[in-house]
Amino acid sequence: MNKKVLKVLSVILAILMVSSTFTVVMATEATENTTASDVKDTVSDITGAIDEIVNTDEATGANIKKLFEDYIKGYNERHSQPENQWIVTLNGKDFDILSLGGFKDAVLNIGTVQELKYVALELLGSLVTKILGALADSLPDPDYFKNEKDYKSENFYAGTDKFLDEPAANGKWVLGYANASLVPDDWQTKDYYLGGYIDFNNGFSNNVESIVDDMKVRIVAMDDSSGRGVSIFATIDSIGVSNAYIRQIRAEIAKIAAEKNIKLASVNVAATHSHSGIDTQGLWTNLFPKILGNLFKGWTGLGTLEKGVDEDYMKLVVERTAKAMGVALDDMKPGTLTYSKKDIGEGYFNNKNRPSATAQDNTITRLVFTPDDVNATPTIIANLAGHPDVAGLPTDDGKGTGRELCGEYVYYIEKYLNEYSDDSVAVNEGKEGYNFYFINGAIAGIYMGRGLSGDSVPTVHRYEESIRYGTEIGRILLALNMTEEEILANDKISGESIIKEEIEKYGLQDSYTIWYEGWTPVEETVMEPILNVRVKEIRIPVTNNFIKLAGRANLVTYNILKTEKGTYEVVSETGYVEFGKQMKAVFAPGEIVQDIIYGGASLTAEGSFSCQDFQYKSVCEIFGDKELTAFGLCNDALGYIVPDNDYSIISYHELISLGEFAASSIVGALSEIAAEVNAAPSAPATPATPAA
Repeated sequence: MNKKVLKVLSVILAILMVSSTFTVVMATEATENTTASDVKDTVSDITGAIDEIVNTDEATGANIKKLFEDYIKGYNERHSQPENQWIVTLNGKDFDILSLGGFKDAVLNIGTVQELKYVALELLGSLVTKILGALADSLPDPDYFKNEKDYKSENFYAGTDKFLDEPAANGKWVLGYANASLVPDDWQTKDYYLGGYIDFNNGFSNNVESIVDDMKVRIVAMDDSSGRGVSIFATIDSIGVSNAYIRQIRAEIAKIAAEKNIKLASVNVAATHSHSGIDTQGLWTNLFPKILGNLFKGWTGLGTLEKGVDEDYMKLVVERTAKAMGVALDDMKPGTLTYSKKDIGEGYFNNKNRPSATAQDNTITRLVFTPDDVNATPTIIANLAGHPDVAGLPTDDGKGTGRELCGEYVYYIEKYLNEYSDDSVAVNEGKEGYNFYFINGAIAGIYMGRGLSGDSVPTVHRYEESIRYGTEIGRILLALNMTEEEILANDKISGESIIKEEIEKYGLQDSYTIWYEGWTPVEETVMEPILNVRVKEIRIPVTNNFIKLAGRANLVTYNILKTEKGTYEVVSETGYVEFGKQMKAVFAPGEIVQDIIYGGASLTAEGSFSCQDFQYKSVCEIFGDKELTAFGLCNDALGYIVPDNDYSIISYHELISLGEFAASSIVGALSEIAAEVNAAPSAPATPATPAA
């Protein structure tokens, strides 16, 4: 960061400190019980001091005194209105820290250092919010903001309307697979931007200059033969896809399915959250020219605001994804499905930048679909929680330009599995490879830990770290049910020959980490054909004025509604799925903090920013299954989902979130789903249809 920027920030901080000091001084002299004479005495003291400093005459001093009296009176009147208040809770009591008396009383109720930090940062947060709010309010609502009363839910699938406890008569797993490239043909002649980083090290220019491998959508279409309909799961190699575009995809696949006379129960679209794919959200475009241009147009009314996303590219994403879904429907064939899950150790994951969250999911879950046709290709479905964020980061060491499109570790898991073949263990009689479908987990602050797969081997490009990580995860996926001896007997899985070569070449006898040492297998179980899906449409209040500003500047494409009260909400979705009796997962429409799913310190008063408890139990507790997992960035990409009680706008995660009620809105809806599922009858039903 250059010196000029630091100077500007220093001035802003100084102003905030002075204004805060003034508020503290006034608060110590005025409480909610302050009498009129007390206020007059305080004002007299202050104006008397001013009179001594500037040597004013009696008339001027009286005028200053009246100005202070009028200011305090008006200030207290304004802060009697809820919209002008900023409430903190201490020891079960609420205080408006923007009122003169409320701040003093809050300070007097502080009993710990954490509470002091809470109040101080909330005061700073209120100022940041006011500034962002003023900027947002300087722009009109764009056309895609809808009035609440005009909203009509379209292209929404609620899932299987009844849940099964046992397979249907003659039930059978049926699965189809497809994938497609999402790299546009004109990438060399048109500017496209990588979604994930806008950084000083690449001059804040993240336009695509080269392609390392590919950017894909991967799809599985699944059915349990119960007559309730097919559920489609798609994952796109991108930073995130908003619900608005997901509904466009659903509209297209609904037409394709109707032509094929196939009933759909649900259509679910997730993102890998790759930081090295073309931007599909709008925040990672040529940001500064676009936002400044849109602010000017919004203020002056001259011209049309540019969209953050490239609409032509998003049309390509919608069309190719829907077409590939149709291919997956055509590919559906009967077979068996198995389940394995293993804790692979914290070394493969890195809880990088949210110290308040203590949960960490170190597991990898694998489903293997084996077609009855022995000549057909089997499919591996994998779920783990880790940012695919390496290749797209620009660095000052020259290893990363921030302009290279890359499929990150997901691509290299797929590459390893596609190319794997071994007559002794391949499930399709020695035929080459597996199809691969991936869906990420609860990844707020959780990144791929590259130390174990890096093995101290020197690299030239950052994407080489993704190659190593993805390949090693691919080996792990195939080895979940193998003993260490069985792994060593298969060089294509162990990679032993490569390991020996690298150790010798780079002299790494003391630093190389061999992934299978001390390995213990886990059980593989056959899953009964039961596929239960429930999806719920939800509305989340937008309390973060940065998102409001981004929306009005036309840089995001959420389904935004304006309520009759003048507030804003985003229409989104959450959901829940059961695969057989072994695997349960919830749909998180963003980067959700793992504590929310599994439980952790940030849900407690002792471990959270606000010193209050989160109002819900963990999602695992709500559904009564400690093995439950999360499908992250599924059916929306709302940014970070942080526990309400651990929310502070003075934080990166919170700045890129809808606001302080995102987590409770989602977990509240999941609680409703849990109640519905537990009360649901088990008889098979006809499949759900899209809500019109």
